[in-house]
Amino acid sequence: QKREISNFDYLMYLNTLAGRSYNDYMQYPVFPWVLADYHSKTLNLTDPHTFRDLSKPMGAQTVERKHKFIQRFNEVEKSEGDLSAQCHYCTHYSSAIIVASYLVRMEPFTQTFCSLQGGGFDVADRMFHSVKSTWESASRDNMSDVRELTPEFFYLPEFLTNANHFELGCMQDGTVLGDVQLPPWADGDPHKFILLHRQALESDYVSAHLHRWIDLIFGHKQHGSAAVEAVNTYHPYFYGDKMDLNNIKDPLIKSTILGFISNFGQIPKQV
Repeated sequence: QKREISNFDYLMYLNTLAGRSYNDYMQYPVFPWVLADYHSKTLNLTDPHTFRDLSKPMGAQTVERKHKFIQRFNEVEKSEGDLSAQCHYCTHYSSAIIVASYLVRMEPFTQTFCSLQGGGFDVADRMFHSVKSTWESASRDNMSDVRELTPEFFYLPEFLTNANHFELGCMQDGTVLGDVQLPPWADGDPHKFILLHRQALESDYVSAHLHRWIDLIFGHKQHGSAAVEAVNTYHPYFYGDKMDLNNIKDPLIKSTILGFISNFGQIPKQV
């Protein structure tokens, strides 16, 4: 509020308080998508429509998508199944594979990604190749994709280039994967993308609305009735502090839960 630290520094501080760390891919620092404009030639940081709605999770960025997730939540309630699994999202906004897929063009993330994938790269069409298409998938098109970003999107242009010339494959439309495709306003320059993206994070609009996103990820809308109202509930296994693994005697159930968490991610500790 006093402009004594940047939004970036504040988010890193909150991530650290919530137990997130660069040393743990499963609890890697999580940062928000801040823009919704990946098609314009120039980026207008004075127009509210340029920005993502920070008061809503990625699953509720469009009305249609939001209603689908609410419907999923209500259907579990009506079913005869395990009520503890009632949630809006069965996938997570940050996980080891999401982190490694974003940073796959740089070591040691390349090796991490390949080991998580069973030894090689994923099918080319599923690899991170375009900022615009990843935004469209996470905000609109893919019901199993609600991913947010990592801190590198705001300071590290190197992760956007395939400097190591990895053979990442060829998409079905014939596109050979190389550098990440950037929005038109970046002019194909990773440094310009990072500069403008960081300016967006520090903009007046984001500064005025960032607390709403913090409520969803680190604050009171993380779980409970406030989370239900905000369309922001995740599978019970993602809430590490709510799962008492010491009380689970069956080793098979315990290893299944741990495998689930390591594959799909964890909610940060509530700050």
